[in-house]
Amino acid sequence: MQPADPQFEALLVYLKESRGFDFTGYKRSSLIRRVNRRMAQAGAGDYPDYVDYLQVHPDEFTALFNTILINVTGFFRDADAWEFLAKDVLGPMLTAKPVDSPIRIWCAGCASGEEAYTLAMVLAEHIGPEAFKERVKIYATDVDEEQLNDARQATYGEREMQAVPAELTERYFEAVNGRHAFRKDMRRSIIFGRNDLVQDAPISRIDVLTCRNTLMYFNAETQAKILGRFHFALRDEGVLFLGKAEMLLSHGSLFTPIDLKRRVFRRVPRLYARPGVAFADPPPIAEAPVTGLDELRNEAFAASPLAQLTLTADGQVALSNRQMENLFGVSSRDIGRPFRDLDLSYRPVELRRYIEQAQLERRTLRIEDIDHMRAGEPINLEAQISPLAGADGSLLGVNLVFHDVTASRRLKDELEHANQQLEAAYEELQSTNEELETTNEELQSTVEELQSTVEELETTNEELQSTNEELETMNEELQSTNDELQSINDQLRISSTQLDEANDFLETVLTSMQAGVAVVDPDLRIRMWNRRAEDLWGLRSGEVIGRHFLNLDIGLPIERLRPILRSALQAEVAGAELQVDAVNRRGRTVSVRVACTPLRRREGGVQPEGAIIVMETGAVEPN
Repeated sequence: MQPADPQFEALLVYLKESRGFDFTGYKRSSLIRRVNRRMAQAGAGDYPDYVDYLQVHPDEFTALFNTILINVTGFFRDADAWEFLAKDVLGPMLTAKPVDSPIRIWCAGCASGEEAYTLAMVLAEHIGPEAFKERVKIYATDVDEEQLNDARQATYGEREMQAVPAELTERYFEAVNGRHAFRKDMRRSIIFGRNDLVQDAPISRIDVLTCRNTLMYFNAETQAKILGRFHFALRDEGVLFLGKAEMLLSHGSLFTPIDLKRRVFRRVPRLYARPGVAFADPPPIAEAPVTGLDELRNEAFAASPLAQLTLTADGQVALSNRQMENLFGVSSRDIGRPFRDLDLSYRPVELRRYIEQAQLERRTLRIEDIDHMRAGEPINLEAQISPLAGADGSLLGVNLVFHDVTASRRLKDELEHANQQLEAAYEELQSTNEELETTNEELQSTVEELQSTVEELETTNEELQSTNEELETMNEELQSTNDELQSINDQLRISSTQLDEANDFLETVLTSMQAGVAVVDPDLRIRMWNRRAEDLWGLRSGEVIGRHFLNLDIGLPIERLRPILRSALQAEVAGAELQVDAVNRRGRTVSVRVACTPLRRREGGVQPEGAIIVMETGAVEPN
C-alpha cells in the first residue's frame, strides 16, 4: 500500500468541512485518478493550488463531484442476475408474506433512478400494479442531488430504454415529448432522498436492499462499516443484492450467499434476542409462596459441578461445595476457619493477594495455568475470584470458583503437537521437492510456479478482490467517458451538417448573383471572391484570398475606390456607390457600378468587421 499523500488528504478534509462530502473512505487509487483528471481540466498544478481554485470558483465543486461520483447505471443491468432475483428470491419471499403486509425496499446508490424503477417493474409483475401501489415502498437514495433530481423526473431516452423489454415499456411507461416517462400512479411509491452510506443512519425494517457496484469505490474499513449498517437495516430474512464486482468473502458473519455468482446474499440473524423479549420479567402468578428455599439453595450450591468456596468479608470460610472437598479437601468442617489457615490459600497458587486485589478493585479476577495433583494425576485449573456486594454496595465477601480445564489444555497441547508434526512433514516434503528439482529442471520450474501461485492465493485473496473492484471502477469510468464522447460527437455532427448547409447556401447565393462580389476585412484584405468577380477580372478566388484589395492589378481603377472603401469601414456609415469605367479580363471597356457597404454582425455592433464590395457592369463599349 502506498503511503498517503498529506496534500491529497488535506484536500479531502477541505471538501468534507466546506461541502459535507466525506470521501476519506473511498479507495485512494480511483479517487486520486478522478481528482487529477478534474485538476487537469481546471489547470491546477498540485493539490494546494486546486484548493485555492475551489475557494475562488465555487462552481467547481459541482464539476468535481460529478467527476468523482461515477453515475453509471441502467435498466435490468446484468440481466441474468435480475432474472434470478425476480424468480428465485422475490417470488418465494412475496409468496410467504401475508397479502396485506407492507414490502419495504431500499435501493442504495440509485444514481439516475433506473435501478429503482427496475425494482418497481419486477415487483409489479409479481403482485400487480394495484397491490404494488398499496403495499410497496421503495426508498431510493444517493449522495448526488443532481442525479436524484434526474431520477425524480423519471424520463428516459431511447438509449436508456434499450434494455427494457417492449411489453414492460408498454405497461409502465408513457411517451412524453419524444421520451419515455414512468407511470405517475406507481411513481408515488418510490421515494428519492439523499443518504450518505458512510455518515447517515440506515433505513430500517427492509425486505430487499440493492447496492450494486457502489461498495467497490470504498476501502475495506469503510466497506465493513457500511455492511454493518446494511445488516442492521434488513429484517431477519432480508436479502442483499450487490454488483458483480462485490463478493463479501470476508463478511460471512453478516451475510451468507444465496447465489454467489449473481451476488445475492441473505442476512445472518443476530444471535441475541431483542431487548425486552428474552429477558422480560414473567408476569406475576398468584400462587402460594415456595417453602424450603434455604435448603434448596444450599443443596444447589453443594451440587454445583464447579469447585466453589465463599469467604466472608473478614476472610473466614462461609460456604464450600462437594467439588471443593474432592479437589482440595475443604469441606463443611472448615466453615468458620480463617482462609489463611487453609493450605489452599497458598497452594497450588498464592490466592491471598488476588483476593485482596479483587476486594480492593471490586472486579472479577482470573488466574490461569494452575497445575494441581488430584488422586496422583496432574490436572490444570483456572480460578475466578469475584467480590460479592450487597444491595447497598457494601462488600459481603468473595466467591472462588475453580474450573477444570485439563481437557482443553490437553487438546491445546495436542494441537501444538499436531502443528509441530505438520511443520516437520512440511519440511520433509520440502526436502523431497528439492531432491526432485535437482533431477528435472522443467519439473523444478513447474513446482516453483505452483508453489508461488498457492502462496499468492493464500495471502492476496483480499488484494484480488480489490483489484477486481478497481477494474470494474475503471470500466465504469470508461463507459461514462464513452457516453460523454458519443454525446459530443452527435452534437458536432449536427453542427457540422448545419455549417455545410449554410456554406452551400451562401455559395449558391453568391454564384447566382450577376454582380461581382468581394468581402474584405478591416485591413482591406480579401476574405471572399465570387465566381462573377473571377469572370470580370480574370483572377481566381485562390489567387486573391488574403491579398490587399488596393494592391490588385485588375482593370478596375482601384485608387478611385479608396475613399468609399475607407468610408464603409467607419462607424455609423451606411455605405457608398461609385460609377467608374474599367477594363474587363477580355480587354473590353465596361462601365462598373461599385457599391461598398459595411459588414456588421446581426447583433448590431458599432464598428464594422469589414466591407462588402459589389461590382455590377453596365453596357460594354466596343473597342
